Amino acid sequence: MLNQKSYLEQLGYSRDEIEQRLLNAWKTLFEGPEDERIYFEAGPDMGYMLDTGNIDVRTEGQSYGMMMAVQMNRQDIFDRIWKWTMTYMYMDQGPNAGYFAWSCSPDGSKNSYGPAPDGEEYFAMALFFASHRWGDRESPFNYSQQARELLSHCIHKGEREAGDPMWDPENYLIKFIPNCDFTDPSYHLPHFYELFARWANPEDRLFWQKAAEASREFLPRACHPLTGLAPEYSYYDGKPNFYNDHGDFYSDSYRVAANLGLDALWFGPRSYQKEIIDAIHRFFADKKPEDYRWYKIDGTPRPEPALHPVGLLATNAMGALATEGPLAENMVRLFWNTPLRKGDRRYYDNCLYFFAMLALSGNYKIY
Repeated sequence: MLNQKSYLEQLGYSRDEIEQRLLNAWKTLFEGPEDERIYFEAGPDMGYMLDTGNIDVRTEGQSYGMMMAVQMNRQDIFDRIWKWTMTYMYMDQGPNAGYFAWSCSPDGSKNSYGPAPDGEEYFAMALFFASHRWGDRESPFNYSQQARELLSHCIHKGEREAGDPMWDPENYLIKFIPNCDFTDPSYHLPHFYELFARWANPEDRLFWQKAAEASREFLPRACHPLTGLAPEYSYYDGKPNFYNDHGDFYSDSYRVAANLGLDALWFGPRSYQKEIIDAIHRFFADKKPEDYRWYKIDGTPRPEPALHPVGLLATNAMGALATEGPLAENMVRLFWNTPLRKGDRRYYDNCLYFFAMLALSGNYKIY
């Protein structure tokens, strides 16, 4: 459903109420009371996104916060998050130099010295958008240079410097972590790689074109042909990897539907996206959010409930951007009628919720 009106407008919601809903969500997450917000300021010029379920600060959340801020034209928030990230998470020595520690305590101390590639790819994309929207300034706010240098580390580690790259140099697929030989389907963002192919260092642009193609070929392999569900971890051939019990459809996996929807929104729908999303929507059509479970990718429910049911329904709704019809519309209406999550586990759910609001309202844009 791609035309001048956003998906939500096409369902009959007014532009005013849509924009107000988006603004209210922003205010809750970034300015609300302490038991509802997920963004917190640190000192005069820094800030962080708190994983309220684990009480840590993750590159996932920091990069998400930066993307939210650039989409909402809040350079002040963007710069605070980026300065905190560079101050506490950036690693300048050892095999992971040039990457970011994936988890820190709110006081800035590192919980790990390993990176998670989903953070790096979101950092780079948000930095490019910031450069194009606001212009580059002095370091560390020379956004486009920071993005290009980060992407260079991501693909040239082990070639030009010590360490492991975040993308496999032979198959162009993103890894779960640099020193492994498997992937996470929810990390695959071909719509980002299309833009990296325009804006990365000139010598790296062909790599990103190939990465976009490789991820679009990979995703149909990773999603079950009947349910559309993807595992949290998979091998490069798409088969589930059950390392540490991550071979089923669980929290990471939800993002696959959202990623397919955003790729369709930015670069036009493809048949495989529609097939996957239609299968997901059929699978969840008769299920209530309070009954969502942890599932095998063939749809067999496990006894454990979904840890992030609001995030799951939000990503299913965002996937509607890749298809059309009553099942997709029902998913979006379910999302519209669902409030932000409250409580300790609100961080991940509400990040996914906000991205769905941006996309379905027509406000998740390329800058």
